[in-house]
Amino acid sequence: MADLELVLEMLRRMQGDLRDIKDTQREHTRRLGHIELNTAQQNVADAEQSTRIDRLAERVERIETRLELRE
Repeated sequence: MADLELVLEMLRRMQGDLRDIKDTQREHTRRLGHIELNTAQQNVADAEQSTRIDRLAERVERIETRLELRE
């Protein structure tokens, strides 16, 4: 009977450890999702900034052309 109790105790400990591992994995998955979201948002911001810079470059070119500052 003692052997059976020892096995059951070991199985309970393993269940607890497995539960802790699953909780940790859920937390890591949640945090990774936040990182992916932040990266995507940064990529969108970079693309928007690039578009604005391109438009500014076009405006500067037009201004230089009107003022005959272009070589």
